[in-house]
Amino acid sequence: MTRNSMIALGLGTAMLTLAAPSGAFARDDGSAYEYLNLFGDVFERVRRDYVDEVSDKQLIEAAISGMLTSLDPHSAYLDPDSYAEMQVDTKGEFGGLGIEVTMEAGLVKVISPIDDTPAAQAGLQAGDLITHLDHQPVLGLTLSDAVDKMRGPVGTEIVLTVRRGTKDTFDVTLKRATVKIRSVRARVEGDIGYLRITSFSEQTDATLRREVKSIREQKGKSLKGFVLDLRNNPGGLLDQAVAVADDFLDQGEILSTRARDARETERYNATKGDITDGLPMVVLINGGSASASEIVAGALQDQKRAILLGTKSFGKGSVQTIIPLRGHGAMKLTTSRYYTPSGRSIQAVGIEPDILVPAAKIEVLESKDQMKEADYRNALDNGLGEEPKTRIVVPKPSEPGTAPDRNAAIAKAAAEDYQLQRALDLLKGLSLYTVRATP
Repeated sequence: MTRNSMIALGLGTAMLTLAAPSGAFARDDGSAYEYLNLFGDVFERVRRDYVDEVSDKQLIEAAISGMLTSLDPHSAYLDPDSYAEMQVDTKGEFGGLGIEVTMEAGLVKVISPIDDTPAAQAGLQAGDLITHLDHQPVLGLTLSDAVDKMRGPVGTEIVLTVRRGTKDTFDVTLKRATVKIRSVRARVEGDIGYLRITSFSEQTDATLRREVKSIREQKGKSLKGFVLDLRNNPGGLLDQAVAVADDFLDQGEILSTRARDARETERYNATKGDITDGLPMVVLINGGSASASEIVAGALQDQKRAILLGTKSFGKGSVQTIIPLRGHGAMKLTTSRYYTPSGRSIQAVGIEPDILVPAAKIEVLESKDQMKEADYRNALDNGLGEEPKTRIVVPKPSEPGTAPDRNAAIAKAAAEDYQLQRALDLLKGLSLYTVRATP
């Protein structure tokens, strides 16, 4: 189980200074001191009069957590255990359910399940709302509390109560497992290379480059293009997103990040060298494509390097800085927004694909007995001396294993990934056009 989708900046490098600099509260005309005194009064009253004994540590950590989570869904306090788990997560291996989540209206919202994990195998989908954990309501829990409840020893089970759209809630029983994220998967579809990035961890860029090299060596000059699949990719490390976008660009801006202080604006630009040598690209996105995956998609779209196909992305356009707190875990603080090369902020808006293709299933319709020109008596020939052939109508078979069953098999295979099939068709069409347009 991983916490809400994030782009980590400066991991392990920034340190929090607890002593306020001189004049830090001057802009509030002394009101900050007044509210700190108020906090002290409340703290003492709870400590003394609450019905159960509560430790100072519990109260202070809860106060810090409340302060951060009240800012936005992605700022949070990480206690030492959570901080250690987060560091493991970015290395690509962790224990849990394999699901990226955030909070919405007090419920846990699924950003996306991770491929080949208990959550994905159970059929959880982007946008699902988790209302109960082991039949206990999520309302009232912080995101950190909910995540901690979903974590647990490998092999143990947890029941999630899920609300999907306007349908009735239903229960899903998941068995916790050691989740090893294979962030890049690749294969060849005919003469087209298929690349799927499930998340952006420390080895994503290096693995992607190896896979592209392998496909190019395998297919040689017959390679017609690449599909980059970023569907249900919840994000990850900023530097890896920038590196992946750079892999497919020769020049131009990849993104910019803008903090409250305009002097801290940063721009990331592509370097020379497209690992595909400019072959046509289609990028697949959907509502589970968030954060770092939106950086890649937005850069390739704005730079006219790839055609985006699918449905609108998640819309997380903010950057979180991980600030270690010496001996007390870390804080994850939203410190900037990011913008695509054209200056778009996709925060809470998402990226619209160039070609809208919802997820769908293909059904093979039964063909009717329809007349053709060649079926007419004395049909005119084609002028090349070839006689029109008389059509032979074969009765529709009904035995098992005959044509209807084969059609059903074709329909089932085609329905596995409608969006991918449309991406492959698009690349094949682009390839034909390019060949015909070449003098």
